[in-house]
Amino acid sequence: MDKLTFTPEDGDPVDFYVLEQTRIGGLDYLLVTDSEEGDGEALILRDISRMEEKEAVYEIVDDDETLNAVAAVFEKIMDDVDIV
Repeated sequence: MDKLTFTPEDGDPVDFYVLEQTRIGGLDYLLVTDSEEGDGEALILRDISRMEEKEAVYEIVDDDETLNAVAAVFEKIMDDVDIV
């Protein structure tokens, strides 16, 4: 499982573990968790980077409609996972 360190603009770096990634409508999404093993807090992140940026920039998906649609795609990709 890949581990990524995210650095929020207003906080300390946070480590997340990438469970899965997908591309929908030309946008990249990551399903990440804060725990390497067992049940952890899961988040869906959307890549909002511009082409000229050297590092990827992600935001947490919090729009219910988008969140539900992307979560459904991740559930299909990962047969043994239910996203609540």
